[in-house]
Amino acid sequence: MAGGVDVEKTPMEEQLRQLKLSGHVGFDSLPDQLVSKSVQNGFVFNIMCIGETGLGKSTLMDSLFNTNFESSPSPHSLPSVKLKAHTYELQESSVRLKLTIVDTVGYGDQINKEDSFKSVVDYIDSQFENFLQEELKIKRSLSSHNDNRIHACLYFICPTGHGLKSIDLVCMKKLDQKVNIVPIIAKADTISKTELQKFKSKIVAELENNGVHIYEFPVDDETVSEVNSTMNSHTPFAVVGSTDFMRVGNKMVRARQYPWGTVQVENEAHCDFVKLREMLIRTNMEDMREKTHCRHYELYRKKRLEQMGFSDVDADNKPISFQQTFETKRSNHLQELQQKEDEMRQMFVVRVKEKEAELKEAEKDLHAKFDKLKKDHTEEKKKIDENRKKLEDEIIEYNRRKTQYTQMGNSHHTLTLGKKKK
Repeated sequence: MAGGVDVEKTPMEEQLRQLKLSGHVGFDSLPDQLVSKSVQNGFVFNIMCIGETGLGKSTLMDSLFNTNFESSPSPHSLPSVKLKAHTYELQESSVRLKLTIVDTVGYGDQINKEDSFKSVVDYIDSQFENFLQEELKIKRSLSSHNDNRIHACLYFICPTGHGLKSIDLVCMKKLDQKVNIVPIIAKADTISKTELQKFKSKIVAELENNGVHIYEFPVDDETVSEVNSTMNSHTPFAVVGSTDFMRVGNKMVRARQYPWGTVQVENEAHCDFVKLREMLIRTNMEDMREKTHCRHYELYRKKRLEQMGFSDVDADNKPISFQQTFETKRSNHLQELQQKEDEMRQMFVVRVKEKEAELKEAEKDLHAKFDKLKKDHTEEKKKIDENRKKLEDEIIEYNRRKTQYTQMGNSHHTLTLGKKKK
C-alpha cells in the first residue's frame, strides 16, 4: 500500500529478489568511481548566444566565465547571419571544461528576417546530424567524437520595455524543441526596476500565449528543487555584463560606471547576473547536457530514423527489431532495383525496336530515292544518247553536204579554166 493505493509490480520487479548483505562488498564506491572517471575525461559544454548586434553577448560570456574570450565587434551591414564557433579549454581546480561558444553574427540585421532564424535552426540540426552519423557507423568513436550539440541557448532580448519582437517569438518557437532556451534581458541597467518587473511579466505572458517552451530548471531533485523553483519565477533573467573592474571597498569587482552611480555586475540588488551564473553553471549545467542528449537529440534521432523508414513496430503493431526492419528495407530496395532494371531493360528494347523501325523507314526512303535517281539517270542517259545520235547524224549529213559542195566547186573551177584556154 502506498497512500491507500495498491502499487502493481511489473513482471520484472516480481522476479527481482532483495537480499541483505552479511558484510561489506564495496559497490557503494561506484559514485566515487564515476566522479573520478568523469574528472579524468573532462566535460563538454556548448553555449549558443542569439541576439541582435550590440546587446553585449560577448561581454556577458566574459563575465560568466571570468576571462577574456576572443571577440571582435560586428557591423550591422552583413548580408546574412553567420554562426561563428570558438572552442576553449578551461580548467578550474582539477576539472577540465571544453567550452564552445557559438555567436550569431548579424542576427536580425537583414530585411528578410526568415533567413536569420533559419541559419540558427540549420546549424543546430547539422550538429545533431553529425552525432547521429557517428552513432550509425560500424566502428564508432563517440568518446573522442567532437560533440558540438548545443546544450544551452541564451536568447538575448532587447531592453525595450514593450515586449518581445516578432522575430524573437518566431525564432524561439522554432528552437524550443531543439535546444534549452534561457531568455535573458540584456543591458538591464537601462530599465528602471518597476519597468523591469512589468517587462518580465509581459515577456512570460507572450511566451505562454504563443506556446513557446523555454528551459525550466528541474525541481525533481530534492537537493536543488527549492532553489530551482524560486529561480524559475525569476526568468527571464535581467543581466548586466562588464569587462571593466572597479574597486568597491577592499574588492575589485566587475562594474559599469555612470554619471548617476555604479552598477555592480555581481550585486544581486542591481541585476540577475549571479542568479544566471548559479543556475547555468553551478547548479544545472549537467541537467542541460542530459536534456540535450535524452530529449532534444532523441527527438531529432527519432524523426530522422522515421524518415529513413525505420520503426519499432510493424504494420500489425507488433514489436520488430532494427535488424528485421533493415533486412526488410534491404529486400525491398533490391526488389525496387530489380524492378527498375527490368523497366530500363524493357525501355531499352522498346527504344531499340523504335530505332530499328526508324532506320528501316529511312532505308526504305533511301531505296526509293535511289530508284528514282536511277530512273532519272536512265532517262537522262537515253535523252543524251538520242541527242548524241542526232548530233552524229547531223555531223554526217554536214560532212556529206560539205563534200558535195566541195566537189561541185571543183567541177565549176575546171569548167572556167577550160573556157579561158579557148
